[in-house]
Amino acid sequence: MVLDLRTISDAADFFVIASGTSDTHVRTLAERVHEAVEKRGGHAHHTEGVRAGRWALLDFVSIVVHVFHPTLREYYQLERLWSDAPTLSTDLAEVER
Repeated sequence: MVLDLRTISDAADFFVIASGTSDTHVRTLAERVHEAVEKRGGHAHHTEGVRAGRWALLDFVSIVVHVFHPTLREYYQLERLWSDAPTLSTDLAEVER
């Protein structure tokens, strides 16, 4: 899920919220996002929780990526907390246009 925060917050322009199926999956997803962004010349301003694998936060300043273990995603409910933010499509066919 991608939330567009540009009109409602100065915290970031976008939140990307994803889930892994286990601690290992969360950790691996976060590491792959980090690697992909760095490969394209971007750098994380801050990372947190990647080693633990329960909730990884990757802060790229204008984009903040949250990768949750399912139990923590349900507990924190960022989608509900930021429910006034428009949701952007994550359909790759639309992104590539």
